[in-house]
Amino acid sequence: MPQIPEKVHELTVGQLSARSGAAVSALHFYEAKGLISSRRTSGNQRRYSREALRRVAFVRAAQRVGIPLASIGEALSQLPEGRTPTREDWARLSENWRAVLDQRIKQLSSLRDHLDDCIGCGCLSLKTCALSNPDDVFGERFTGSRLSQ
Repeated sequence: MPQIPEKVHELTVGQLSARSGAAVSALHFYEAKGLISSRRTSGNQRRYSREALRRVAFVRAAQRVGIPLASIGEALSQLPEGRTPTREDWARLSENWRAVLDQRIKQLSSLRDHLDDCIGCGCLSLKTCALSNPDDVFGERFTGSRLSQ
């Protein structure tokens, strides 16, 4: 991983990409979504503060555990003056995200456990299909193999 000299306080998009492991296109996307910010030089080139490295690391870590970018952006917007997230920020935010992840794990486990039931079915019976119609939630409103109103 390329090192950035201590006297360098701003990074080009290429340097930020090399150091963070995020593609340049991802960095541009993060910036468009307000997750990171840059200033423009007189030649209209982006320059990122060194703190952008930590913000990118925060975003990528949250994404790896399945947190949507909208939720990440919402969390970052709650930090005072757009500051870089700290270890304490991560602990607080990850506590809030834990319930969401636990629910997602429960749903995925249920899908996995019912996957064998689906093979060969062809979804001919939505009344009994645990994947398309868990707990027959559509059975009270619809009939047949299609969900039309």
